Amino acid sequence: MTVSKSFQWIEGRRALVLATTLTSLSAPALASEKVLDTLQMHGFLSQALVITDDNNFFGPSSEGNGSLKYTEIGANASIRPHENVLLAAQILSRRAGGDGEDAAPSLDYGLIDYQMISNQQRTLGIQVGRFKNPFGFYNQTRDVAFTRPSILLPQSIYFDRTRSLGLSGDGLSLYYEEMVPSGTLRTQIGIGQAQAGDDLRRTMRLEDAPGDLEPRDSAIAQIKYEHDGGRIVAALSAATAKAKFESHAPTLNDGDFEFVPWVLSLQYNAEHWSLTGEYAIRSSRLEGFDNPFLNFDVTGESWYIQYARRFNDNWQWLVRYDSLTSNRDDRSGAAYEASGAGPAHSQFADDITLGLQWSVNPRLMLAAEYHHVDGTGWLPIQDNPDPSETERRWNMLLFQLSLRF
Repeated sequence: MTVSKSFQWIEGRRALVLATTLTSLSAPALASEKVLDTLQMHGFLSQALVITDDNNFFGPSSEGNGSLKYTEIGANASIRPHENVLLAAQILSRRAGGDGEDAAPSLDYGLIDYQMISNQQRTLGIQVGRFKNPFGFYNQTRDVAFTRPSILLPQSIYFDRTRSLGLSGDGLSLYYEEMVPSGTLRTQIGIGQAQAGDDLRRTMRLEDAPGDLEPRDSAIAQIKYEHDGGRIVAALSAATAKAKFESHAPTLNDGDFEFVPWVLSLQYNAEHWSLTGEYAIRSSRLEGFDNPFLNFDVTGESWYIQYARRFNDNWQWLVRYDSLTSNRDDRSGAAYEASGAGPAHSQFADDITLGLQWSVNPRLMLAAEYHHVDGTGWLPIQDNPDPSETERRWNMLLFQLSLRF
């Protein structure tokens, strides 16, 4: 397997047919084709078993035989009414612990994509609607198991705890791709409103406060460079996501939230192995409340390094070290605990991951994964409502079956 083919294999795992709606789109349909001939429909399903010795992750994983409350089901479709226009949408049902309310099908993305320029040298286009945010290497296809290197993405970068904030935006996105002598340069800029779901309210400690958390104008941008057929891939992502809490209680005033992350992503692809690392600085601020306990202004830090090895054509194993620090000025969480806000170990998480994937055929994949974690910084709050009852050091096993069609 050449390096170029190796990179194509990796990219193929990161996107189904509709990945073309995100950054680099397929060639325009022939003018003579009928519109219905361009219709494509696909779907996927993943079911996982999560077992932990302490703490809960995606359901009561530390009880009995573990938790089966991690399920992902999606269906997507695309059609070209014109050679330069693509309509695409995906419906997603995702259960990740909790009481199952989040499993109601919702619009994952839905957009109109128009290409002003499309030739062998460059592509320029615009997307209008709900688009997936170009954030890091994996965010745009993070819910499709076949596109992930592991069952769980590195939680320090790709938070499942507050996934709604970084998942997608409603507005418009402009993308540009240029072929240069040494590789390919891609850029994407999105402007619109971020998603502000219940997971963000829980993290902000506002889940019981009467009021609405409304998204505000936000922006995201990414520049990515692929060198030598994908042997080296580098990307820089930046965003500003805003929301406003509009109180419905006379004893609580309104508050403003802003999240500003920067992510540097690097990857080296050889014939049979890949080395990937990402580093993020995240600024989070909630202000305006009369109650000082609700306000905060912190800068967090995240990074991971991951080695993946492919063997026997359809097997892959990986090892990863993943580190999360919620506040760079209080890395140990000692000051956080002294303030009475919660245990120190809720402010960080260091995760050692071992994973194995077997692609039985192009439509079926089996995976297993082990995590040894020091800290609870990314534990889902809905599964662990009382942080004082969590354990600092814990272990997790995951098994997953994934299908696609």
